[in-house]
Amino acid sequence: MAGRSRTSIGAVRSQEATDAILKAAAELLEEEGYSGFTLDAVARRAASSKPTIYRWWSSKGALIRDVYEHSGEASLRLPDTGNLGDDLTLHIKDLWRWWRESRAGEVFRSLLTELHLHPDLIVEFRGNFMERRSRILRTILQRAADRGEITDTKRMDAAIELLTGISWLHLLTASLDAEERVAAAASIVAAGLTSA
Repeated sequence: MAGRSRTSIGAVRSQEATDAILKAAAELLEEEGYSGFTLDAVARRAASSKPTIYRWWSSKGALIRDVYEHSGEASLRLPDTGNLGDDLTLHIKDLWRWWRESRAGEVFRSLLTELHLHPDLIVEFRGNFMERRSRILRTILQRAADRGEITDTKRMDAAIELLTGISWLHLLTASLDAEERVAAAASIVAAGLTSA
């Protein structure tokens, strides 16, 4: 990509360079997929350098993680219908649609691939990253608990894992259009949480 090279300013991150690198990485993942994603290609497209990328991101996986963090998942709506099963269904359908219709699905698939290749990334992923990813589900479940709809709050973490698992299964198997599965999964989880 033609364009002037951005100058390094040492250890202090330039917002312009950071934005350019994240944008270039997101575009490459969308256009080329994980197999065509390299830090050399990111550096060329962002008019940056590999040393700059490595100064700010410890690995390719760390860069892909940040691309996903900036992809807008927090903008997904937080449904509040007053019914746990309906809220779960609406949220998961929104998530699947967003993964399917934006570059976010390919970015997240790439991140999961990178985790298998570099297990050292899993500790941070399992902690902070997963906690942020589960906020909407946790809020939906807490609202249901506050309404008295959930009778056993000790099962909420397991419910989040089950719903995350089905979403990842459909993401990894490129079957995010199977939205009829969402309501069934949501109703099973809701029934398990609301049964006496």
